[in-house]
Amino acid sequence: MTNLARRSLLRAAAAVPVVSTLGFPAIVRAAAGPEFVFKYGNNLPLTHPLNVRSQEAANQVREASKGRMEVRIFPNNQLGGDTDMLAQVRSGGIEMFTPSALVVSTLAPSVAINAVGFAFGDYDQVWRAMDGKLGAYVRAAMQKAGLESFEKMWDNGFRQTTTSTAPIVNAQNMHGLKIRVPVSPLSIDMFKGLGAAPTSLQFSEVYSSLQTHIVDAQENPLPIVQVAKLYEVQKYCSLTNHMWDGYWFVLNPRAWQRLPKDLQGIVSDAFNQAGLKQREDVRKLNDAAVADLQSKGLTINHPSPDTFRTALRQAGFYGQWKNRFGNEAWDLLEQSVGKLA
Repeated sequence: MTNLARRSLLRAAAAVPVVSTLGFPAIVRAAAGPEFVFKYGNNLPLTHPLNVRSQEAANQVREASKGRMEVRIFPNNQLGGDTDMLAQVRSGGIEMFTPSALVVSTLAPSVAINAVGFAFGDYDQVWRAMDGKLGAYVRAAMQKAGLESFEKMWDNGFRQTTTSTAPIVNAQNMHGLKIRVPVSPLSIDMFKGLGAAPTSLQFSEVYSSLQTHIVDAQENPLPIVQVAKLYEVQKYCSLTNHMWDGYWFVLNPRAWQRLPKDLQGIVSDAFNQAGLKQREDVRKLNDAAVADLQSKGLTINHPSPDTFRTALRQAGFYGQWKNRFGNEAWDLLEQSVGKLA
């Protein structure tokens, strides 16, 4: 019995190094957490398709990297406003951020070229441009300004016009219209070119300003009209599609370059795939918003872009912004949408 016990003890001792060799590194890695952690900030609610699909991408990154990489999401301005988060991603305070092109244009003006008034007629033109040569040009401009980015731009939707006075059927209806616009030179110039009287107000002031007729109109993607209940103080919704904007996934270049190549591939693949799904989510959201807003009393109409483009050409809007964006960027835009200036 003594010999049998001794042999059993030796067998057990011999097994210990095998268990340690195979199991110990995994235990250490789990205890230590991921090798790389990226903080990602944005300004949208957790339920928005951007955050839903970003979480899916983050889960995919964690799984595909076998726990080596984690992306932690901070939605709804938890890390500050757009200006704050743009500064943080440049300094390395956070590693990822999804600003509107108009926000990034404060660093690289050509990035806002996707928001040229009445440039895009539909989504086919949008994605042909932004997934093609124009998008590559814009990403290069952001890189020069100190921001890396993923290849696929995410969708924020076309902006539409709501009014309390009369529907917008053609450019003539814009004359003298008191309309709220964001604090954006491109937006202000476009509406001035159409003969409107644009006023820049913070979004928090829009509802009360419409209610008291400080302004009679505003413009935003349809889900914003829904969420802010602007249908309570507006009568008409004209699907002008006057401006398209989206979100770039921008990254701190030093943090991105520290990632091994295999992790860079895992992260970019996950977020680019998620971006394609988010585009379809937003399209469905906008389609559903039309029916919902009609049910809430807004009268919907579909004006043609032709008279608006003509008015902007005559006002010199396209020529002015072609000079500001530069011939190369403008030519790439026109390759996708046709002649503007």
